[in-house]
Amino acid sequence: MQSRPLGRSGLTTAPVVFGGNVFGWTADENTSFDLLDRFFEAGFNTIDTADVYSAWVDGHQGGESELVIGKWLKRGTVARDKAVIVTKVGFDNRGNKTGLSGRWIAEAVEASLKRLGTDYIDLYLAHKPDADTPIEETLEAFGRLKDQGKVRAIGCSNYEADQLREALDASAKNGLPRFDVLQPEYNLYTRERFEGPLAELCAAEDIGVISYYALAAGFLTGKYRRKEDTEGSARAYRVGDYLNEKGYRILAALDEIAVETNASPATIAIAWVAARPGITAPIASATSLRQLDAMIAAGSLELSDDQMQRLNEAGA
Repeated sequence: MQSRPLGRSGLTTAPVVFGGNVFGWTADENTSFDLLDRFFEAGFNTIDTADVYSAWVDGHQGGESELVIGKWLKRGTVARDKAVIVTKVGFDNRGNKTGLSGRWIAEAVEASLKRLGTDYIDLYLAHKPDADTPIEETLEAFGRLKDQGKVRAIGCSNYEADQLREALDASAKNGLPRFDVLQPEYNLYTRERFEGPLAELCAAEDIGVISYYALAAGFLTGKYRRKEDTEGSARAYRVGDYLNEKGYRILAALDEIAVETNASPATIAIAWVAARPGITAPIASATSLRQLDAMIAAGSLELSDDQMQRLNEAGA
């Protein structure tokens, strides 16, 4: 399996990243351990999480995912230096604004390090822009963490092209570390948030891209084809957005190519993202070993030019 460089960060990743939002939520601790063991045994190496996962669940406060990953790391089945750990800071927690102030970043990173049971984070991301904090203050705070050895590389998530451009300009002007990785939403259904100016900027500036929602909250697995199918699902609130003409067109293309490749729609949808220009690796989640196998298969599935084109047209 070919490793892919994450821009200029010095980090490399396998073609698919494990989305750790499910750990401690829809995947309990023991299931999470089994999933991570299998993922790394298959040659993959990167886990994505955030300090706010999974604060949206009643009774949770955020940090549950990091705690599970920390316990898994402590087991020692995978050496710490063989795992690329990505976590994020700055997303509001249950209505409580956190933001990206220097003071909050310094506090939040210590909490994340403690939960993860490690003395460094491989990639630390600004979870979303903070209009109330100057970007220079945020970059200075990240720079201090890099100097202290607590963070190896930095990046951002959910930034638009003008916001990323502002951050890059501030880095260059003030001699501050720059965002070397972007995490946008991107999948067969939702393409406009990355394609165009943002993708072009990332290519021009050699920024690594690990995109989230590769399976559109599970819709692209083909499991949800009617509104009734979403009942009782933890992600029903998102899946309903895709049950329309465009969504059905994409599912039809996935079904057709599934027959040709003997791969699942989920595998094909992830492989499509992994093959798109400017994408380093898509992020996908699994809550069972069966679902994980579909992710693992995506790491080696090569879609033909014709198959890529049909998918492109279906999701246009």
